[in-house]
Amino acid sequence: MAAVLEMVLTNGFFWDLFAFVTPLWVAVSVGLLVGWMWKPKWVEKVVAVGRGGRERRAGQIIQQQPVFDSSSSASSGSSIPQCSSCNSWVSEGTSEGSSSAVMDSSPEKDQSAVVNDSDFEHLWRLVEMRDGGPDWHEMMDRETPTMTYQAWRRDPQTGPPQYRSRTVYEDATPELVRDFFWDDEFRVKWDDMLANAATLEEWEDTGTMIVHWVRKFPFFCSDREYIIGRRIWQSGGSYYCVTKGVAYPSLPRRNKPRRVDLYYSSWCIRAVESRRGDGQLTACEVLLFHHEDMGIPWEIAKLGVRQGMWGAVRKIEPGLRAYQAARTRGEPLSRCAAMAQINTKVDPNYSRPMELVESSQLEVETPKKAWRINIPKYFIVGSAVVLACSLDQRLLTKATIFGVARRFSKIGGRRL
Repeated sequence: MAAVLEMVLTNGFFWDLFAFVTPLWVAVSVGLLVGWMWKPKWVEKVVAVGRGGRERRAGQIIQQQPVFDSSSSASSGSSIPQCSSCNSWVSEGTSEGSSSAVMDSSPEKDQSAVVNDSDFEHLWRLVEMRDGGPDWHEMMDRETPTMTYQAWRRDPQTGPPQYRSRTVYEDATPELVRDFFWDDEFRVKWDDMLANAATLEEWEDTGTMIVHWVRKFPFFCSDREYIIGRRIWQSGGSYYCVTKGVAYPSLPRRNKPRRVDLYYSSWCIRAVESRRGDGQLTACEVLLFHHEDMGIPWEIAKLGVRQGMWGAVRKIEPGLRAYQAARTRGEPLSRCAAMAQINTKVDPNYSRPMELVESSQLEVETPKKAWRINIPKYFIVGSAVVLACSLDQRLLTKATIFGVARRFSKIGGRRL
């Protein structure tokens, strides 16, 4: 399912966009060419002045740039090393946030920096619709004789659009679908946009992997490069599969293919009842949550996804059925599929951890609120009794005192 958005944006959408934009590009190019040929003389003067100003500013910046002095740092106790290429990745268009992630994290040394339990909890919140994000808006509801598909989108305040989909495959087990989406060696047989896939690191104790993908884009766009950390948790009969972009300093950044830093594609796989209505759990449900920033304007990306989503989704099922047939024939598992079967077990009672915490907080807070409400009532009524017994009837009647006390107690209860 992680390939749906990439296939949408690279197969149908880009070619449709290219056919739509090409006449505009031609018109603009011709206009610029004609305009430049007939440009007035004052344009050349303005260009020359602008070029000279940029050169002067560049010279000033070079002169003002501080130079690191190794001798002064040694005398002051600084341990910062000199490195002429330390900032090379900044010049390649890396954002400040992703730059700090590359410097601070070292996934080669600690697998907890790749994918950890907090990623499982985040995916669980998404599946249970308890992540606190904006509402989802339905985009599509389609079906075939052996598959049903629904898709939603939401637009967070920051970041790219987020997509949620629900796909149900008839006559498929969760274990088969889990291995299918994890199997990079088989993926190249059905995903024609995957140019290369390689495993960079793996940990057999948890099944955590770091993989390197290169996805093919049309000729007018550079290919995209992904460094993905992934891991699977199992809770009862449900599999929570997390894949996300991670930093990997050992693999330097290049101009081409263009690296995609912001990438999240995770899904929950579980058995559900077949739509045949026989009460058997012979169908498999896949809940996918996906977002990424490929360097394409988000509004254009949303238009492309809407136009090409269904066509891309339909191309996945033939791959799944071919994989199902290969497994039925007893073909050996690939290394990636074998790693998919190493799962972190989660107690099924953990399926609602946040709900249990919230309910326990309510149970603790309720008596406190009731006690705070009753204290003013007891204090006011008790004070009224003392006052009524001590004052002279000619100054203030007991009935008046108790009436005022009751009114104050009600006001105090409402305010607290």
